[in-house]
Amino acid sequence: MQLGPIEMLIIKFPGNEFTGDLLPALTELVENGTVHVVDLMLLKKDSEGNISLIEVTDLTPDVSGPLAPLLTDVTQMLSDEDAYELGAMLENDSSAGVLLFENVWATRFAQAVRNAKGEVLLNERLPHVVVEELLAVAQQSA
Repeated sequence: MQLGPIEMLIIKFPGNEFTGDLLPALTELVENGTVHVVDLMLLKKDSEGNISLIEVTDLTPDVSGPLAPLLTDVTQMLSDEDAYELGAMLENDSSAGVLLFENVWATRFAQAVRNAKGEVLLNERLPHVVVEELLAVAQQSA
């Protein structure tokens, strides 16, 4: 099986409510074949620091309905142990979505790298704030 690169994305939300505001953008990425959802975990940390998993079925129908079709082929790579380890990063009274996704767009390139006996030495995503800072410095230097 050829896979593109797999990434983990953790998005923190204040409070313990998932509104689904991100779903249209994620749906578009899945439907156009840019990414494939490998696994998804929803966590919450209460006011006392207790971490718990939120099941998709526990979400409101306006969130769980659009989310369900994106989760038809999840792998269960994320474990309960992962949930508690990742949840420890959260502040009390907050929640997070943990998303494992395959960069489908890069599958062919990733296979070409493996076929060429190439080895990835570094693959790091730069946060948007860092990109903005680098662009500002570059513009000042120009």
